[in-house]
Amino acid sequence: MKKNTSITSLGTEKISTLLFQYAVPAIIAMTAASIYNITDSIFIGHGVGKDAISGLVPTFPLINLAAAFGAMVGIGASTLLSIRMGQKDYESANKILGNVVVLNLITGASFAVVFYFVLDPVLLFFGASEQTLPYSRDFMQIILFGNVFSHVYYGLNAVLRASGRPEKAMYSTLITVGINLILNPLFIFGLKLGIRGSALATIISQCIMLIWQYSLFQRKDSFLKFTLDGLKLQKRIVIDSLSIGLSQFLMNAAACVIVILITRGMRQTGGDDAVGAYGIVNRIAFLFVMIVIGLNQGMQPIAGYNYGAKKYDRVIVVFNKTVFFATLAMSAGFLLAQIIPHHIASIFTPDSNQVNLSTNGMRIVFAFFPIVGFQMVTSNFFQSMGMVKKSIFLSLTRQVLFLIPLLIFLPTIWSTNGVWWAMPISDAVASIVAFFMLIPQIRKFKTAADI
Repeated sequence: MKKNTSITSLGTEKISTLLFQYAVPAIIAMTAASIYNITDSIFIGHGVGKDAISGLVPTFPLINLAAAFGAMVGIGASTLLSIRMGQKDYESANKILGNVVVLNLITGASFAVVFYFVLDPVLLFFGASEQTLPYSRDFMQIILFGNVFSHVYYGLNAVLRASGRPEKAMYSTLITVGINLILNPLFIFGLKLGIRGSALATIISQCIMLIWQYSLFQRKDSFLKFTLDGLKLQKRIVIDSLSIGLSQFLMNAAACVIVILITRGMRQTGGDDAVGAYGIVNRIAFLFVMIVIGLNQGMQPIAGYNYGAKKYDRVIVVFNKTVFFATLAMSAGFLLAQIIPHHIASIFTPDSNQVNLSTNGMRIVFAFFPIVGFQMVTSNFFQSMGMVKKSIFLSLTRQVLFLIPLLIFLPTIWSTNGVWWAMPISDAVASIVAFFMLIPQIRKFKTAADI
C-alpha cells in the first residue's frame, strides 16, 4: 500500500508547524462546539425558561456516560491508528477504521436501549426535581434516540484527525455547529418544540455530517477506506483500542458521578436556581476546557506517531509546546472569570438570583485554571503513547481520589460554596500529582534520545 505523505510528515516536519496544522483545526472545532453549547443554553434560557436550564443539568451525567463509551472506542482506536502508522503498519490501520464503526454501533445502540426505559428514575437520581424532570426527560429522550449516530459521528471524526486530515475533522464539527445554530432557534422559537427542539437539532445535524464523513472515506484518494474485511471485528484491535481508550472512559464515567454529586449538592444547599447556576458555569468552563482538548487532539497523532517511530526528542518537544499553549488558554479563562463574571452570567438568563449564584460560582471554579491545562495535557500525553495505566491513574486522580471526597465533605461545612470550592482544590492537587508522574518519563525519553 502506498504510504500517505501527510502521515509520514509527522516524523519529519517541524513540531511547531505540525502542532499548528493539527491543533488549530481541532481547537476551532472544539471552540465552535462549546460556543454552540453556550448558545444552546441561551436559546433554552430565553425561549423556554430558567427551569429548563436547571432541567438540562441532570442530563449531563447521562450524556457524559454515553460519551464515555463513545470516547473509549473513538479515542482508543484513533490513538492505536497513530501508533500503527508510526510503525508503518498500514494494513492494520485500514482494519481499525471499520472496527471503529462497528464498535460504536454496538455501544451506541446498547446504551440507548438500556437507559430509555429507565429514564425517569435515572434523571431523578441524577438531581432532577419534580419541577425540572419534564424538561430533563424531553431533552434526553431525543438524545438517546440518536445516540448511535452520535457515537459513529464522533468516532469517525477522531479517525479523521489521526489519519492526517485534521482540517476535515474541523469542517465536520464546524458545519455540524452551523446546522445546529440554524435549526435550534427554528425548532425552539419557530416550531414551538421547546427543549425537545434543541435536542432534535443536535441529532439531525450530526446525521447530516455522518453522511459526509462516510463519503470522505470512500473517495479514491482516501488513505483509509471502508472494506467488508475491515467491518469484521478483530479481537486484537478491539482489545487494544478499548484498553487504550479505557482511561478516557473512566474519566468520563467519573465525570458522570461528579456531576451527580454536584447537582445533588447544589439542589440540597441552594435549590433549582443553584443547579441552573452550575449549568451556566459549566458551559463557560467547558469553552476553555474544549480549547485544551483541541490542543490535546492536535498533540495526540504527533506524539503517538513519533513514539511509535522511537523519535523521543520530538515527543518531548510536542508535549512542551502543547503545555505552553494550554496554560495560555486556561489563564485567559481565569482572567475573564475574575473580571466580568456577572456580565457573562447575564447573557444566559434574566433571573437576578441565578445570575448572582453563577457569578460567585464562576470566580471560585476558575480560581486555579492557569495550572489545569498542564494536568489535562499530561494525562492525554500518556494516553497518546498507549501508556494505559499512567493515563488512567492521572485521569482519575482529580475526579475520584480528590474531587469526590471533597464534594461529600466540603458542603457540610461551607454549604453551596463548599460544592464550588471542591472543584478548584482538586484541580490544584491533581496538577501536582501529574508533575511528579511526568518527570521520570521525560528523563527516560531524554536518556533514550541522548539529549
